[in-house]
Amino acid sequence: MKIAVGSDHGGFELKELIIRFLGELGQDVESVGCHSLDSVDYPDLAEKVCTAVRTGACDCGILVCGTGIGMSIAANRYKEIRAALCHEAFTAKMSREHNNSNVLCLGGRVIGTEIALDIVKTWVETEFAGGRHQRRLDMFS
Repeated sequence: MKIAVGSDHGGFELKELIIRFLGELGQDVESVGCHSLDSVDYPDLAEKVCTAVRTGACDCGILVCGTGIGMSIAANRYKEIRAALCHEAFTAKMSREHNNSNVLCLGGRVIGTEIALDIVKTWVETEFAGGRHQRRLDMFS
């Protein structure tokens, strides 16, 4: 699976850890920025990840900002993007299994590293269940 990963300055350090972790899991990662702790505008990074997902250049994406809220708001503005802000593994699993989320949003300043990596692993490894869940997604797609 090819995963686009982006962050603003508030999520930079966690993004870097996630990129390494995804590599250890055998995932193909495309980092779209940011590339330092210098202040950047999160909507610009959300656009890069969402464009990669929408065009099929990447299968899914992960966005990180300070709380994850800004990234999730920005990402969900794009048609065909189903961004899920997750704070633990159960919601990450359900966002994939029931909602077929294609962008995971995380808050680098509100969750610890161990929890964040558990969320990422769960989200990447969980498949969409389809069935009645697809019918519901079709209602707003």
